[in-house]
Amino acid sequence: MITPLDIENKKFSKQMMNGYSVEEVDDFLDDLTHDYTKNFKEVTELKAKVEELTQSLEQYKAIEQTLQSTLLMAQTTAEDVKKVAQQQAEQIIKESKINAQKQVNELENSVVAKKKQLEDIKKQFDIYKAKMESLLIAQLELLKDINKEDVY
Repeated sequence: MITPLDIENKKFSKQMMNGYSVEEVDDFLDDLTHDYTKNFKEVTELKAKVEELTQSLEQYKAIEQTLQSTLLMAQTTAEDVKKVAQQQAEQIIKESKINAQKQVNELENSVVAKKKQLEDIKKQFDIYKAKMESLLIAQLELLKDINKEDVY
């Protein structure tokens, strides 16, 4: 690429006859140098800006990739936590059912034992009642015998 300095330092061979006006060529080259310098600086600045924007774009792409990876990892972690919570809930329910069944069985056994105890007490009461009846009958017979003796 031709630089502004190349244009400024360019020298043409001058002819005396039928040649260009040296002054006009120099003025044109000065104008060309000025415009080319301006364009050259602008292109250089734009290239630098493009490079800077390209680097920023790469940086943002890297950040985007990191965010996507983080989001994916967060989703995976959330699913894992959800699965673990579900398993724990199922385990708690299972253990609760087992404990409830165990308590029901213990209560049923207790009811059976209390019924047996009640039956035993009823039998003892019946035995006691029969003994009392016998005692009262014996006492009544004794009183009858005593009353018969007092009559004679």
